[in-house]
Amino acid sequence: MAELLTDDQVTAALHTLPGWTARDTTLERTVELGSFAQAVAVVNRVAEIAEADDHHPDVDIHYRTLVFHLSTHSAGGITALDVTLAEKIDALLATP
Repeated sequence: MAELLTDDQVTAALHTLPGWTARDTTLERTVELGSFAQAVAVVNRVAEIAEADDHHPDVDIHYRTLVFHLSTHSAGGITALDVTLAEKIDALLATP
């Protein structure tokens, strides 16, 4: 099982993850896309990454706004798996 990150480790990770915040036991990021179709396309690509990594985020879809919630449920909070997934989501969002 993945080990929980300390508060200091989460803070350090957030310095490399612009736009992400720590809230309770999750990493969160809100992004707004150009359209609902673009938002759903991003969710589908994140789903492919999550399936490949066997690590699944919670995603809220509000029209063209997505809210990502990353937490390792089996560990009860934020682990390195969440930081890695956040990095992959950021890379995906940076791709035109």
